[in-house]
Amino acid sequence: MADRIPLYPVRSAAAANRKRAAYYSAAGPGAERPSRYQLEDESAHLDEMPLMMSEEGFENDESDYHSLPRARITQRTRGLEWFVCGGWSSSYVSFVSCSCCDWLINVCQRKRELRARTVWLGHPEKCEEKHPRNSIKNQKYNVFTFIPGVLYEQFKFFLNLYFLVVSCSQFVPALKIGYLYTYWAPLGFVLAVTITREAIDEFRRFQRDKEVNSQLYSKLTVRGKEQVKSSDIQVGDLIIVEKNQRVPSDMVFLRTSEKAGSCFIRTDQLDGETDWKLKVAVSCTQRLPALGDLFSINAYVHAQKPLMDIHSFEGTFTREDSDPPIHESLSIENTLWASTIVASGTVIGVVIYTGKETRSVMNTSNPKNKVGLLDLELNQLTKALFLALVALSVVMVTLQGFVGPWYRNLFRFLLLFSYIIPISLRVNLDMGKAACGWLIMADGSIPGTVVRTSTIPEELGRLVYLLTDKTGTLTQNEMVFKRLHLGTVSYGMDTMDEIQSHVRDSCLQLHSQATSSTPPRKAQSSAPKVRKSVSSRVHEAVKAIALCHNVTPVYEPRAGGAGDAEYTEVDQEFSDENRAYQAASPDEVALVQWTESVGLTLVNRDLTSMQLRTPSGQILTYSVLQTFPFTSESKRMGVIVRDESTAEITFYMKGADVAMSTIVQYNDWLEEECGNMAREGLRTLVVAKRTLTEEQYQDFESRHAQARLSVHDRALKVAAVLESLERDMQLLCVTGVEDRLQEHVRPTLETLRNAGIKIWMLTGDKLETATCIAKSSHLVSRTQDIHVFRPVTSRGEAHLELNAFRRKHDCALVISGDSLEVCLRYYEHELVELACQCPAVVCCRCSPTQKARIVKLLRQHTHRRTCAIGDGGNDVSMIQAADCGIGIEGKEGKAASLAADFSIRRFEHVGRLLVVHGRSSYKRSAALGQFVMHRGLVISTMQAVFSSVFYFASVPLYQGFLMVGYATVYTMFPVFSLVLDQDVKPEMAMLYPELYKDLTKGRSLSFKTFLVWVLISVYQGGILMYGALVLFESEFVHVVAISFTALVLTELLMVALTVRTWHWLMVVAEFLSLGCYVASLAFLNEYFDVAFITTMTFLWKVSAITVVSCLPLYILKYLKRKLSPPSYSKLTS
Repeated sequence: MADRIPLYPVRSAAAANRKRAAYYSAAGPGAERPSRYQLEDESAHLDEMPLMMSEEGFENDESDYHSLPRARITQRTRGLEWFVCGGWSSSYVSFVSCSCCDWLINVCQRKRELRARTVWLGHPEKCEEKHPRNSIKNQKYNVFTFIPGVLYEQFKFFLNLYFLVVSCSQFVPALKIGYLYTYWAPLGFVLAVTITREAIDEFRRFQRDKEVNSQLYSKLTVRGKEQVKSSDIQVGDLIIVEKNQRVPSDMVFLRTSEKAGSCFIRTDQLDGETDWKLKVAVSCTQRLPALGDLFSINAYVHAQKPLMDIHSFEGTFTREDSDPPIHESLSIENTLWASTIVASGTVIGVVIYTGKETRSVMNTSNPKNKVGLLDLELNQLTKALFLALVALSVVMVTLQGFVGPWYRNLFRFLLLFSYIIPISLRVNLDMGKAACGWLIMADGSIPGTVVRTSTIPEELGRLVYLLTDKTGTLTQNEMVFKRLHLGTVSYGMDTMDEIQSHVRDSCLQLHSQATSSTPPRKAQSSAPKVRKSVSSRVHEAVKAIALCHNVTPVYEPRAGGAGDAEYTEVDQEFSDENRAYQAASPDEVALVQWTESVGLTLVNRDLTSMQLRTPSGQILTYSVLQTFPFTSESKRMGVIVRDESTAEITFYMKGADVAMSTIVQYNDWLEEECGNMAREGLRTLVVAKRTLTEEQYQDFESRHAQARLSVHDRALKVAAVLESLERDMQLLCVTGVEDRLQEHVRPTLETLRNAGIKIWMLTGDKLETATCIAKSSHLVSRTQDIHVFRPVTSRGEAHLELNAFRRKHDCALVISGDSLEVCLRYYEHELVELACQCPAVVCCRCSPTQKARIVKLLRQHTHRRTCAIGDGGNDVSMIQAADCGIGIEGKEGKAASLAADFSIRRFEHVGRLLVVHGRSSYKRSAALGQFVMHRGLVISTMQAVFSSVFYFASVPLYQGFLMVGYATVYTMFPVFSLVLDQDVKPEMAMLYPELYKDLTKGRSLSFKTFLVWVLISVYQGGILMYGALVLFESEFVHVVAISFTALVLTELLMVALTVRTWHWLMVVAEFLSLGCYVASLAFLNEYFDVAFITTMTFLWKVSAITVVSCLPLYILKYLKRKLSPPSYSKLTS
């Protein structure tokens, strides 16, 4: 207890009371509150024991948990940096704009309160309130908001807004500096490119939505069937969904063409799991003789209000026209959620939720425009440049002595020096990023990679957290049976033929006993029990595995038309080639496929019976008396069957070793073997049985039926009755099934870990499965401990469990979605800070919304870059919430791949995408951005020197085409060729992923590197201008010719200085630009004296100035490489 008591001062009573009051008021009218006594008691002692990581955090109120101490320290020290970084504008403006926006949103878009509803079958007109249209809309804009929306997205950046103001100022005659096109042409080009790109993306989204909304469905009406578009479906409609068709809206399942009254659906686009789920039709409507009878009954469904939870549903079905009225309770197994696919039969359902009230839409977040960290950093730097620009202009006006209309001069100086912030920065960066995207797609080592968001490739080089899905991302979701352990003997893949022979021998023996006369069998049963032979034990184990499951064999009709349909029906159980298995879990299918491979085949299954075929072809029939499905609480499933030939009743059960170890008879090998299998990455199941007499079963059946009818604590009472059977069960075997990992998952995860990336696994799967995969994929290394966070439901439990976790060091965390929800409600800040210290985190049983929430929390708390990777529709929210989303084209469809910023074919491609392309994209973009700024700073320095020499006149040094040409044809190609630069070869970057770690610190682009470039620019601008003024002889036009030529040559030489690895295109770009400049000299008579520039005097003066401006930098670069070489230089030598 001692180490649970904190060493921090206790909060004041006033603060505690304030918090308690806030807690009471925070829960809305519909929210669940703990009981009054429990709440007061808990709050009282928990307020005494805050779980804060530091006193800084502890001082804060609960509402402010999400802000880290680090963030609060920086808030207090508001100095020059705060002013530079935009705090001066953002605090007031954001307050005013947020208030206005909130008010407008509240007025325009009043959120309708969601309520429970009564839905009459086939009568949409009886609905009491209006429900949303059943249309899917993924577009960001509409016809009216497109242009304003795109312009807002562009001009919210300081850089673009600044240039808009500067360009508009040129319409004022007193402020006009040069030609209009020198300002408006670059700005117009940037906007045209952006609007075109957005328009294309928006049109593609519109086409995809239209395709889904136009899908036709059969609607059942009084007049018969009629076709209706998906977007025209209403609450109360009776919709027919065919096999392999998408369910268009959330429905209650009324009827199916399947005789069993149930069907299978695929939910991969909803929860990411590829296994099929069994759904059961409402028995009252399934029993109706004909389809049309649905309109002859007077019935309604009462459904709860729309919720986000895809795993639960509460409702009732009522038929009023029968005597007495029929009431049926509805649960999740009676529902068909939108975006699932019907896998068997034809189904009829009544629509209960449409459009944005469906589960799938409520679990999908709206896509946001992603902005790279590099863009935000450059935005801050442009604000710093703007301050420098204002300061320089004020200095000029001050030195002028504030003569005449000084404010007009101030504005003219602002316009003269406006090239300090280059408009070409946006153009160059956007084109550079597009080039990086093209290089990624052209890489033959990662074929099929698609860059869908071309504005953030450099984000791939700054990642600290990678959040990955499990099923289909790390694993192939293909289960393979690997091990059977009977306690004394173990069978692996290479000894399966032995099991086959044991099963064959045992079946033949039983068959001969059954065909012989009855008395010997009785004599045998009354004989003393001897130790069972290995054959009979193997047979018992295989039979238990073949019977204890929820698998249904399905027979696809043979090719050959309707004529042989009857033949197929009769002969289907003997045709192995067209049999497929359907189940709610791929583990189950793997086990049944294995029993088939060793000779015991499941040939038929419905709700009441099961048939097995022995190696000799004999059919064994079993009646299914009870089925107890798997739940995450019980961690086991069971079945009670009666053998039709012997009338023997057997209770079979299988489950996780933690659940089964207390149920089976004492043994000394179970725990050890389960541990061994788990270390191999196998998913273990313990199988046991208990033989029941007829009296025992009848007693159980009556108690079980009574418990199921109780209204209060039904689940507890049913579990208690079941526990009376789960005693002293005979342990049969332990099975080991492997979920095949994707190719090269282990080396890829190893590479990412070495690159300093922390990996979190977020999955909707069970805790045991998630832990197994975390071990087998080496997400958690063999030497690391795993801390499994116990299930918590209250604040007190969460507090104690967090304290227990806090004492663990360097161990991986495994936590379930429910526990996570409780901890985030009370101890968000503490949980995230503790989890961030773990080498790996596994979150299981996560809903799509929880996945997205975890990503957002990481971004808010750590302020580090996050990447989410997944392959199913359930990963879309997480992918869109992350700074950078990667989608895998997998078995679960293309939803994730289409919603992601980058789409890849296999998980192993992530390694190269981040370590090679992410790294190079960031370094290239940073170099390109700073070089373009340098280009603007040099010319602005020259303008400042020129103005100060000529009595602070606000006259431009270079006019018209010279300024446009300088930013485009004369220097653009060499500067742009920097996107081909690389410091190390891709193979080297893959071999030493540690090189990636340096990038997360953001040293390639920082205030320090920016300052270095500013100093270089000031030095070079000063030398170029003063040199030209010193060396010119008679005419001013010579100053322009000498300085401008030296400026262009200096820029070309500076590109050569910056390049680390030469590419043939870089050389071409250098000579092409030089050639363009020399060729244009002949046409620029208004700027240059052609007679002068062809003399030797001009050449030596230009050469001298260029050498003085560049040579010292080359010497400094050489000395730096010798004295303080960068980390990568050791690898390139």
